[in-house]
Amino acid sequence: MPYTDELHNNQMIYVISGLPRSGTSMMMRMLAAGGLELLTDGSRTADESNPYGYYEFESVKSLKDGKTEWLEQARQKGVKIVSPLLPYLPSRYSYKIVFMRRDLNEVIASQAKMLNAHRKTSSPLIDGELIKAFRSHLVQVENWLSSQSNIQVFYISYNDLLRQPKVFIPRLVDFIDLPLNVVAMQNAIEPSLYRNRVNPEAAQIP
Repeated sequence: MPYTDELHNNQMIYVISGLPRSGTSMMMRMLAAGGLELLTDGSRTADESNPYGYYEFESVKSLKDGKTEWLEQARQKGVKIVSPLLPYLPSRYSYKIVFMRRDLNEVIASQAKMLNAHRKTSSPLIDGELIKAFRSHLVQVENWLSSQSNIQVFYISYNDLLRQPKVFIPRLVDFIDLPLNVVAMQNAIEPSLYRNRVNPEAAQIP
């Protein structure tokens, strides 16, 4: 069934995904500023790691248990779903997924810093092993996404987005295909929160 079909349009859910600490919360904030309604519940409050909040919806975690009724609330809204949970999405809906990519060294550094801030134990794997595991996971997820007829995906680099927002935000809005405010989305980016970078020049915004 084509995506222009009225049923698919009514069933569309906008998913913001990626590995934890890959920029998903920043993307949620940008889309909210642009005018997209979000599905969140405020269960996880803002903290030092995410001063503007996490934009999470607690029921998302129940996907792996087969509990999907809550998705009815997500129609025509944006919801954050980390990449390991994507394969549990039911096929009865259509999805446009904004998938955040980020330098894996930065992802690891950011995750470790957040765990330390919350006094949680980090992974016993060394960075090289983590990168290998993350890469394997991303390949599996991307292969799965490419085989789903009810899913469209827009891959966007967190690093590139911070470096050239005027280039990538219009492309993102074209993909979402809703009348979002491009300027407001750009203004929602806070470069000072890019604190775990491999390349110190990576987040210079023109």
